[in-house]
Amino acid sequence: MDWNFIVQYSDLYKEAALLTVRIAWIGILGSLILGLICGMIRYYKVPVLSQIAGIYIELSRNTPLLIQLFFLYFGLPKIGIVLQSETCAIAGLIFLGGSYMAEAFRSGIEAVDRIQMESGLSLGLTRRQVFFYIIFPQAAAVAVPGIGANAIFLIKETSVFSVVALMDLMHVAKDLIGLYYKTDEALFMLVVSYLIILLPVSIILTFLERRLRYAGFGN
Repeated sequence: MDWNFIVQYSDLYKEAALLTVRIAWIGILGSLILGLICGMIRYYKVPVLSQIAGIYIELSRNTPLLIQLFFLYFGLPKIGIVLQSETCAIAGLIFLGGSYMAEAFRSGIEAVDRIQMESGLSLGLTRRQVFFYIIFPQAAAVAVPGIGANAIFLIKETSVFSVVALMDLMHVAKDLIGLYYKTDEALFMLVVSYLIILLPVSIILTFLERRLRYAGFGN
């Protein structure tokens, strides 16, 4: 293992890691918003919109992110829509993540007893108030394990962003291997970089899940 090489090119991995984290968190936030909207539409069976959300979820979950990125980056320019690499990566991550988050939210909402909706309405609350003040807090607590697993999954999926010419961690590793044939060193830094990103996220999500379980949410 050439440690001098690792020290020399560690800054490249640092920059790539920051880019990866920024895109991942924007994508996760966007997928949470999209997933919540689709989950509510599916749960309440809104006419037409429920069918559209169902088609989107099946399409997104059953096609690889790589293919989705190819369509966004190489396909859309054929009809005059050109996206920058970073925009393409974020849009792809939101499109993929939204479907997984939608199912996590829907399962969380379905875990809350329907009698709570009826009880809230009988107290004079509107359906909107019942949802946001009674149903959603419990549903979100139940959905935390699924949301956490999806967030980690989406962070790992950023490893394919190099196909749209984005200087992410995988792109840097492949470039260094191609230029200097330092495969062990490049892959070692790649693994360490992803561990630095993912391990704190995993620990925080595990702690949050335990806190919510001990508090009795969703029981």
